[in-house]
Amino acid sequence: MLEGLLDLSVWGLVGVTLLLTHVTIASVTIFLHRHQAHRALDLHPAVSHFFRFWLWLTTGMRTKEWVAIHRKHHAKCETAEDPHSPQVLGLKKVLWQGAELYKKEARNQATLEKYGKGTPDDWLERKVYRHSVLGIGSMMLIDLALFGAAGLTVWAVQMIWIPFWAAGVINGIGHYWGYRNYECRDAATNILPWGILVGGEELHNNHHTYASSAKLSSKPWEFDIGWMYIRLLEMARLARVKKLAPTAVIGPVKPTVDIDTVRAVWANRFQVMARFSKDVMVPVFVAECRKAQDATATWLKRARKPLVRNDALLSERDRHVLTKALSSSDDLHLVYGYKKRLQQIWERAGASQESLVTALQAWCREAETTGNAVLENFSRNLRRYTLEVAVPAR
Repeated sequence: MLEGLLDLSVWGLVGVTLLLTHVTIASVTIFLHRHQAHRALDLHPAVSHFFRFWLWLTTGMRTKEWVAIHRKHHAKCETAEDPHSPQVLGLKKVLWQGAELYKKEARNQATLEKYGKGTPDDWLERKVYRHSVLGIGSMMLIDLALFGAAGLTVWAVQMIWIPFWAAGVINGIGHYWGYRNYECRDAATNILPWGILVGGEELHNNHHTYASSAKLSSKPWEFDIGWMYIRLLEMARLARVKKLAPTAVIGPVKPTVDIDTVRAVWANRFQVMARFSKDVMVPVFVAECRKAQDATATWLKRARKPLVRNDALLSERDRHVLTKALSSSDDLHLVYGYKKRLQQIWERAGASQESLVTALQAWCREAETTGNAVLENFSRNLRRYTLEVAVPAR
């Protein structure tokens, strides 16, 4: 058997392979995704170029192509123009043919020109990194030199890692199955609360809600290993975080809604709606289920997810179930109506701040006279949102 420069056991080869593929995952999530596509952080030129060089060796992908395709995915998500939506193309196709979908869109010059602006365009990019076969071929020779004949297996795993996990699993399952912290307008889901396997990219619903955030974890139990690496780079002064998801600031209850309230609620609108679902919709739903009988109970149980799902994602069947459930419960119909009205306030295109203040004032005033305890309490808490951070007295 041909041996390489490194005489490793089978388990040693497994460990090295996982380490090498993890470096590739880190390169994709930190450099391509968060730095290049969304400009959520700045990277030191040396770090940026290391990632670019490593991706050339292990994937052959060009920065402009990946960035353009990903930006188009966000701009056209879950439509016929989305390069890889399982909601449109089917889960099986995106999961198993994600790399082919990527290559197809990479040949679309209109996509590259419109969505690929601001990516590297230096001599290396034009003369060296454009030759993807040279990159992955060099990686194969390096693996053979280091690991001998077993290097072919190491290389093969490296070559399929990103096409399967990123192009297939994240783009496929990440828009089809999982849990959702926020009801964004597309079907993105969090596959797992521990973003380790694919560098944090598993937290896909969080990302689609706050696409420009350098941190993908949102809840205390979620772990984004890519964010951990960014923080380490930042401490070494090799990175600078530019954007993060907003954090709600809760102050004392205000007598009425003002411009500061509206700005704070709008900035945190996804958290607000998530809180509305948890603190209003779910308690009312549970109470109605407890007292419902026979057919009414059946319709209510079927309506659990449609009640909190974004309207844009509801199927005809979901809407039918909702109609049946809401017609059977006055309390549920009431709070669902307030949910839709609250959403509509910040969906009003071109509305002035004054009109938004008036609309939210009316929403809170009316909600607090409904006699529904959970709705009234939510409204009072909504009036506590602020952008002002209190400075402690000395």
